[in-house]
Amino acid sequence: MTQITDTLNRKTRGRPKVFDRNDALDKALMLFWAHGYEGTSLSDLVDATGAKAPTLYAEFENKEGLFRAAMQRYIDTFSAQRSQVLNDETLDVKAAIEAYFRATAACFTECDKPAGCFFICTSSALSSGSDEIAQMLAKQHHAQENALKQFLDARQQRGELPQCANSSTLASYLACVLQGMSVRAREGASRDDLDGIVDTQMAIWPALAGYCALNT
Repeated sequence: MTQITDTLNRKTRGRPKVFDRNDALDKALMLFWAHGYEGTSLSDLVDATGAKAPTLYAEFENKEGLFRAAMQRYIDTFSAQRSQVLNDETLDVKAAIEAYFRATAACFTECDKPAGCFFICTSSALSSGSDEIAQMLAKQHHAQENALKQFLDARQQRGELPQCANSSTLASYLACVLQGMSVRAREGASRDDLDGIVDTQMAIWPALAGYCALNT
């Protein structure tokens, strides 16, 4: 038995580690999330993923390609989980908005990953040399706001919002609250702190939902 084990060890000792794309993406995601695009160097990514630079270039072409893939990983893993709440047809508009913001508060403050929103954290402190990255992140900001607007439009058609309510304005306001929650989380706010913000938002929800009706 010992001879067989020794033989296997000799055969496998010199083999290179198999590149795990998903594992590399998870580690790159956490690094970009914590330090931003420009604050993360290629050497940081090599150290974090355990892959050599040529391997990363072969898989993702360059640092921007790795960032793009990490961003998609965030969308598929974290954004999608929160967005599922908005698609829950068993919840009315107020309950769905509250559940979405509670889920966001939890996501922004979970201690096993960087605080705040990946998009907002990585879009700060970008130089003019990262214009393409900035546009990529801005597109995601708009996508989040558009998703909220589509949700509000659908619920308005179901009669859960006044017909005179402006879904664009309301979606923009909600997106701003989300951005503010991300900043607060980044500054060290706890889950309870963010839930307090959600409490206030839901307390004034009737006024928010009917705001345009009050101004006709």
